[in-house]
Amino acid sequence: MKTEPIHRTSMWKFKLSAATMTLIPAAVGINYVAKALAEGLKLPVWLGSLGTFLASMLAGPVAGAISGFINNVIYGLTLSPISTVYAITSIGIGIAVGILHANGWFSSARRVFISAIIIAIVSAVISTPLNVIFWGGQTGIAWGDSLFAVMVANHAPVWLASFTDEFVLDILDKVCVAYLAFFIYRQLPQRMVHFFRDDK
Repeated sequence: MKTEPIHRTSMWKFKLSAATMTLIPAAVGINYVAKALAEGLKLPVWLGSLGTFLASMLAGPVAGAISGFINNVIYGLTLSPISTVYAITSIGIGIAVGILHANGWFSSARRVFISAIIIAIVSAVISTPLNVIFWGGQTGIAWGDSLFAVMVANHAPVWLASFTDEFVLDILDKVCVAYLAFFIYRQLPQRMVHFFRDDK
């Protein structure tokens, strides 16, 4: 299924319709299960934004941002309190995905890769101050934090080391999630895709 750009003025329209009220909990559930699975298997990625990507692609950046925010709050209250801190990051991811998708940046495998890099930058820029404030600059992922430790040991500024730690992890995570979302979206029935577009 070809991914068609959405009219720029319509991508910001948000209506709490039956379709959206069904999509957001589904997206939150996908985020929750994917993140729990990644943590349980100790994967070097988070995967907790897959539902956010899909919600943004189907219903726009506002729906994606809401899905990501709710998931971080619920996940933080149930499994990992750390997650709540990054609710603002999920909002940024949802908005970035929605804008990129509306402008045709999920229309081909090559464009998806570029989109993933942009989203990773957005995520890292938002997350880095949070990492520094709450965790001394680290992310909690062992190999990323090893890079952070090496940079700090070599007298790199904490902010730069923290951003590098976060960015290398975000690149891997967002590329994985972006392609998963891209392939899932392309398999969805066109009737479903147009249902959310017509609902705006």
